[in-house]
Amino acid sequence: MSIVEIKGVDKTYQQGKVFVQALKKIDLTVEKGDFAAIAGPSGSGKTTLLNIIGGLDMPEHGHIRVDGNVYADMTRSQMAELRLRRIGFVFQAYNLLPVLSAVENVEYVMQLQGVAKKQRRDRAMTILDEVGLAGRYHNRPAELSGGQQQRVAVARAIVSDPAIVLADEPTANLDSKTGEGLLQIMEKMNREKAVTFIFSTHDQMVMSYARRLIHIRDGEIANGESGQ
Repeated sequence: MSIVEIKGVDKTYQQGKVFVQALKKIDLTVEKGDFAAIAGPSGSGKTTLLNIIGGLDMPEHGHIRVDGNVYADMTRSQMAELRLRRIGFVFQAYNLLPVLSAVENVEYVMQLQGVAKKQRRDRAMTILDEVGLAGRYHNRPAELSGGQQQRVAVARAIVSDPAIVLADEPTANLDSKTGEGLLQIMEKMNREKAVTFIFSTHDQMVMSYARRLIHIRDGEIANGESGQ
């Protein structure tokens, strides 16, 4: 069963007086439970594609359906609600709130969802334990290493049991050992909880963990997509 369906998607950006076509007639289907990587060099369009899947950006043309929702039929508030409840995001720059502790950062999504304080605190601590951050609940981002901050970001992304997690270059700022540990955590969650993961990456290690590779170059899905 497909959780992402994209047909004929185009996206163009204006840079000064120049128009750059970031995506060209993209057709893509991702099945529920996939552990997939959109792979390509810098500037290939992979982050743009990930942002469009997540509803953070919209194309000029094309059909997008995610978790049964057709984006063209949705209002801004409906899109925001979908992102809040059904899509988790892991950003390359972590995007943690610096004034909040690790557990408060993880709780934040549940707070927006209206989850009761004790329930969200217990849930946040459990997820932090699962990503290897027991005992770091009350550290702020500045008191954590890059790898620990990214683990907090992963915990925040999956704490509310989203249908899909979108991870933009999640290992880019990490050493190989830390990056591999993070991938193992996400693979375990994919396997045990059936959360769909889609990465954008140019990291060979991420590609080796992915069960499906979607190659993109110059804004187009390349021939030779692979999976297992």
